[in-house]
Amino acid sequence: MEIKGKLVTRCSWCLNSELMMDYHDNEWGVPVHDDRKLFEFIVLDAFQAGLSWSTILNKRENFRLAFDNFEADKIALYDDIKFDELVNNAGIIRNRAKIKATIHNAGLFLKIKSEYDSFDTFIWKFTGCKTIVNHWAELAEIPARTEISDAMSKELIKHGFKFVGSTICYAFMQAAGMVNDHIISCDFRR
Repeated sequence: MEIKGKLVTRCSWCLNSELMMDYHDNEWGVPVHDDRKLFEFIVLDAFQAGLSWSTILNKRENFRLAFDNFEADKIALYDDIKFDELVNNAGIIRNRAKIKATIHNAGLFLKIKSEYDSFDTFIWKFTGCKTIVNHWAELAEIPARTEISDAMSKELIKHGFKFVGSTICYAFMQAAGMVNDHIISCDFRR
C-alpha cells in the first residue's frame, strides 16, 4: 500500500480483510484507558479463545448490540431470560460458558472499578502504567503469553474472573495497547 507516495508496510496478520487492516491501523497496540472499552476487549478476547480474531471482528457490532454496548452495569444485571436470548443470538458466538462468564465478570469488573476508582487504574498497574514497546522483527517472535500476562491472569482469577487465562490476558494487553507488538517494519504503529 502507498500513502503520500511511500510504500507502507503492515504486520502481515491483518492483510486478509479491510476490517482486519482497519483494526490493525487504528486500534491494535493503541493505549486504551476508557473502562467501557477495556471491558469490551476483555469480553471479546474471552470469546476469541479457540477462534480467530477475524471471526470476532466480523461479529463485533452484533456483540455490541447483544451486550448493551459492553456497559458492565447493565450486563451484571442480566437474568435467565437475557441469557437465553444471548444463547439464541446467531449474530454472536453462542458459547454458553463464555456468555455466563461475561455476565459473571461484569459484576467483578464493577467491584474492581469501585475499589480502584477505575478498572483502568487496576489493569494498567501490570505494565507500570505505560505501554511496553516490543521490537519484534517477525510475527513468529511475538509470544502468546508473558510473565506479566501470567500475573494479570492470576490476579483476575483471584478476584473471581473466568476466561482470563494468560493467553487471553496477553491478547487483551495487545488490544488495549498495554503492549505494542507491531513488528519493527510496520509503518502504522512504529
